[in-house]
Amino acid sequence: MEKIRVGIAGLGIVGASVYKILGLNPSQFNIVAVSARDKLKNRELDFKAIAWVDNPIDLAMRDDIDVVVEVMGGDDDPAYSLVKKSLQHKKSVVTANKALLAKHGLELARLAEENNVGLYFEAAVAGGIPIIKMIREGLAANTISAIYGILNGTCNYILTTMEQTGQSFNGVLADAQKLGYAEADPSLDVDGGDTAHKLSILTSLAFGCVPDLESMSVAGIRAVTIEDIRVADELGYKIKLVGQAQISEGMKILHMVSPSLVPKSSPMAHVGGVLNAVLTEGHLVGQSFVAGRGAGGLPTASAVVADLIDISRGTKICAFGKPVTALSQSPKVSFADWQGEFYVRIGVKDEAGVIADIAPILRDSNISIESLIQKGHATEDPVSIIIMTHDTNGQDVMTAMNKIATLKCVLEKPFIMPVLKI
Repeated sequence: MEKIRVGIAGLGIVGASVYKILGLNPSQFNIVAVSARDKLKNRELDFKAIAWVDNPIDLAMRDDIDVVVEVMGGDDDPAYSLVKKSLQHKKSVVTANKALLAKHGLELARLAEENNVGLYFEAAVAGGIPIIKMIREGLAANTISAIYGILNGTCNYILTTMEQTGQSFNGVLADAQKLGYAEADPSLDVDGGDTAHKLSILTSLAFGCVPDLESMSVAGIRAVTIEDIRVADELGYKIKLVGQAQISEGMKILHMVSPSLVPKSSPMAHVGGVLNAVLTEGHLVGQSFVAGRGAGGLPTASAVVADLIDISRGTKICAFGKPVTALSQSPKVSFADWQGEFYVRIGVKDEAGVIADIAPILRDSNISIESLIQKGHATEDPVSIIIMTHDTNGQDVMTAMNKIATLKCVLEKPFIMPVLKI
């Protein structure tokens, strides 16, 4: 193994953990320089023998650094310029930055190839779970037909806690923020953006295609209610925020993020709290399932250091499993093309004739009802009609729900979730 000289950009929870781990292995790693926004912050780390760089982009130009570790985050500068310039200056890069890769991954992978260096990002998806290596290397002999992931610990914690305590989404979110499981502005997590970033990376790796965040449909968990969780439980399901990608008809790649009903018989249904999980389907191995800590200092730093060890061993990789020129431009489809059963909740006035108004719209949209549940009693508040459909497609369901939403008896926008068979 070759001793490598490392520069670290970002000294938050992950960066500080990487620093500590590398410090335990001085014969293998030499931390040359670090950079962070606040030099005076007390991190309980010893920087006496380490160069401090005010501008992280300067790490890319140093001749005494072999590898730059980028753990600042963000899909724009300074992270983007740092990674780009590091690759241009023939330095390998290890990053945990899923947003950067989802937006600029193709360009950065091409730069890495042109300069004969590596772009490594095991830590960018699912923290301490080695899912990148699993797909790119462990399952390399397989044709992967589908991948499903619980990829955001904040959302999984909120849904798990709602189920266990009966609290509302807003109540659990407030508690999660106090505990540090959710950001002050939780939008990227709870609205599905973080999961989408990670799914775009997994989709590219699994199907050998160009990352394509723009064509993905993304829905978060804000609309999930305690009622949804209880009804799903009665029907034999758990609700999880799932990022999924699969080969659909015509070899199109369907990828989407949505709260989904997961059968209790599935291992994914039992992944609770802040844990992450990924399930893949390969033509040789069938289903493979991994679960573990998806975030946090040590799990994420573990993945960063694993990449550094690969570099020290001389392991060469193509960032997305293939040379950039070999990545396909496979057409992408999303929620409208998803085929299967759906869960629909419609908030209506508690009055006679409501079902009679809704039924013709479902019929005309070729939607067959598997079961119908009406919750609530006479009140000024909406009562819920919950429908489980037979197999149909997302476009028909959305068309029907848009029409149903215009009925005078309907008081809330209908809420739709796919029902997974995994």
